[in-house]
Amino acid sequence: MTAAERHDTAPVPEIRSARSVRRERRRRSRREFAAEYRRQRAGVIGLVILVVFIALALLAPVIADYDDTLATETVDNPERQPPSGEYLLGTDDKGRPIIALLVWGARTSLTIGLVAAFLSIVIGAAVGISSGYFGGWPDTVLSRLEEAFLVIPQIPLAIVMVSVMGRDLRTIILVIAITSWAGSARLIRAQTLTVKTRMYVERARALGASRWHVITRHVLPNVMPIIIANLTLTVPIAILTEATLSFLGIGPFGGVSWGKTLELARSANAVRLGNWWFFLPVGLIITTVVLSFTMVGNALDRVLNPKLRER
Repeated sequence: MTAAERHDTAPVPEIRSARSVRRERRRRSRREFAAEYRRQRAGVIGLVILVVFIALALLAPVIADYDDTLATETVDNPERQPPSGEYLLGTDDKGRPIIALLVWGARTSLTIGLVAAFLSIVIGAAVGISSGYFGGWPDTVLSRLEEAFLVIPQIPLAIVMVSVMGRDLRTIILVIAITSWAGSARLIRAQTLTVKTRMYVERARALGASRWHVITRHVLPNVMPIIIANLTLTVPIAILTEATLSFLGIGPFGGVSWGKTLELARSANAVRLGNWWFFLPVGLIITTVVLSFTMVGNALDRVLNPKLRER
């Protein structure tokens, strides 16, 4: 066989489309992310704990009847009953099973934490990217606004806003989001200032790319890791803020939450009377969930930040 014949019978290399190449890169990136995250033991433990609590919140109707959270439906139950075979975590001063308050409260507290944190990070990302990318007077105005929210203590500001705006669930979520975005905005602004000076961003500008194209295709993907990490770290802040507001008696009207359960224990003098099952489980749950979100956030920061991963 001549060289020309061998050349003619050689296999033709497969020509892959740009879309298939992008899909393969995404799959490889997801595999690498999963493998790197599994190396973060604290992050894996935190994720498992969060999955358990989210499952409890979703399965609340299966675990406990919602009527058990209503004082009018539990008048026949024993009051301040210690944990027993019938009442696993005991009852409160109205005869309500503590376990019903906890699993149904998980729905409210986790919903407030997740939604408020998402809104907070959206506001922080919009302000931080705009401030860092555009510079000039927009940066000056937005930076002064960030500083104002950073200087004012979050809880007193939230108390004032709730007193003025009302105490329904949507208002509580909005107030927590408004009072917690400034820290994330400052971090995202710093990262945006670094990204916008890189060569590929300058090249895109020189080729005539619009500001929207540069922000969405170049700036946003590069600040996304810090956005994701801050999102998981903002959730516990939102949960603690709701618990604080509810404990002070200005939480959302109606329903139950972990913070409201603590407020009910306080108003029932559970600590003075030694009814530990009324306040200790919910306190441990809040602490565990907040710690778990922090562990997941730190793990994501290490996985998504190359400098921390190298260390």
